[in-house]
Amino acid sequence: MFSKATEYALRAVIFIAQKSSEQQKLGLAEIADAIHSPQFFTAKILQKLTLHNQVISSVRGPNGGFYITDAAKQKSVKSIVEVMGEGELFDKCVLGLNRCSEKNPCPMHDQYKPIREDFVSLFDHQTIEEMAQEMNSGSFFIRNE
Repeated sequence: MFSKATEYALRAVIFIAQKSSEQQKLGLAEIADAIHSPQFFTAKILQKLTLHNQVISSVRGPNGGFYITDAAKQKSVKSIVEVMGEGELFDKCVLGLNRCSEKNPCPMHDQYKPIREDFVSLFDHQTIEEMAQEMNSGSFFIRNE
C-alpha cells in the first residue's frame, strides 16, 4: 500500500519514539538495525523526517543522534505518511481515477468509501506516542525477520 520508504519511515518513527528522548539520542546504525533497513536508505528517510523538525529531531556531533520531542509524539501517524509525500493515498480513488467523486463515482466507489474512511480514521487518530506505548507492551514488533 505504501512505498518501502514510507513503511521504513513509520517503523523508524515508532522505534525512535519508543527508545529516545532529548537526553537519549539514537544513532543511524541502531535505527537501521532495529527496523531492518539499509543504513543509506534509512539516512535518506531520516533526513526527510527531520527537515524543519517535522516529525523527528536530530543533533550533529559526538553526542548527537535522532530523537523525538514530547510534542511531536502527539502527532498522528498520518503526519508521517504526509511528510513522506504519500498523503494523497488517503483521498485517492481505489482504481486510481482522477475524476472519481460522489457525483462521478467509479464502479468501486460506494464499496470502498467506508473502507477509506476507516483507513483515514486509523491513521488520523492514532498518535506516534500510542504506537510507541503499544510496542513497549511487548505484544507487537516492527522488524521483519
